[in-house]
Amino acid sequence: MPLPLYLLALAVFAMGTSEFMLAGLLPDIALDLGVTVGTAGSLTSAYAIGMIVGAPLVAASARNWPRRPALLSFLLVFAAAHAVGAVSTSFALLFTTRVVAALANAGFLALALTAAAALVPPDRKGRALAVLLSGTTLATIAGVPGGAVLGTELGWQATFWAVAALCLPAAAGIVEGIPAGHDADEETGKPALRTELARLTRPRLILVMLLGALVNAATFGGLTFLAPVVTDTAGLGELWVSVALVLFGAGSFVGVTVAGRVSDRNPGPVVTVAGPLLLIGWPALAVLAHQPVALFTLVFVQGALSFALGSTLIACVLHEAADAPTMAGSYATAALNVGAAVGPVAAGATLGTEAGHLGPLYASGLLVATALLIAFPFLRVVLGARSGVARL
Repeated sequence: MPLPLYLLALAVFAMGTSEFMLAGLLPDIALDLGVTVGTAGSLTSAYAIGMIVGAPLVAASARNWPRRPALLSFLLVFAAAHAVGAVSTSFALLFTTRVVAALANAGFLALALTAAAALVPPDRKGRALAVLLSGTTLATIAGVPGGAVLGTELGWQATFWAVAALCLPAAAGIVEGIPAGHDADEETGKPALRTELARLTRPRLILVMLLGALVNAATFGGLTFLAPVVTDTAGLGELWVSVALVLFGAGSFVGVTVAGRVSDRNPGPVVTVAGPLLLIGWPALAVLAHQPVALFTLVFVQGALSFALGSTLIACVLHEAADAPTMAGSYATAALNVGAAVGPVAAGATLGTEAGHLGPLYASGLLVATALLIAFPFLRVVLGARSGVARL
């Protein structure tokens, strides 16, 4: 695999770290900027909103952009947003930088997927895309916990600076290794934008996008407010937050890997088994959170189940939108980030209730329950998005 591909993956790693890193930094951000933890949680929603708006908007506009200057511009804007965020003393300014960073992230990823495939021969495109997207998986395992440790030791601003610094070698790789223009075949065989947008009127596509959004809302709702559960409910030190995030990331890797192999053949077992287990797991985590062994075990399990079910539903979105090749990824990204925007807001609203720091875990359980109540009456329809049966 060519070196520029790995440098693109490094940029995706930085962006994935940025998207998830606030889970370990919220208490310190809230304290420094004089806001509540619940209000600080809206920073996660701000990033998700930027991705929701940016994914389809940039995917549509980037269809005809030259790769090198566009990738470089998006990456430098992303880095600059984090540098400004690191020196922010205003919550409003930090909120704004999160939206800007998310827009740049959406634009970069839309173009990087095409650029990665163009760097290798046709028979190696699948491997190239796997290398690129491994940046996101590695972010959940190493980047986010590492950012939490850095934030604990040097302040949350240090994590923002580290993300910005990771973009610099990736930018050099883009300048040296990415062609400046378009491929000769890039402009051929592409459906009209209006045709691709029309796919959004399909009821089955809307259904699986809704289910993916609800499951991801539960994931982000629980993950965003995990730090206070570890430090206050379980009574552990701040460094244990990093341990919890590592376990959640490792669980997500296991969940995606196993679900990917199973759901390629038959997604039914993933939905019908992982869904109910995920529903049980969130309130169980709340009940057992004061016991560290049970807490860390369930964090790993919930990471695995959340990403197994979520990735399977998003695969259904991509399959159903397969005839919208330049927009399908943006539909999946939008669905995920609608959930990422709604989840922390819904979870944060429970912090002022009697449930306290455990409220977000119960909220996540409620969001999964809503998804299952919607999914099971239409299970054949949902699974038809992969198997070709049960048309709407």
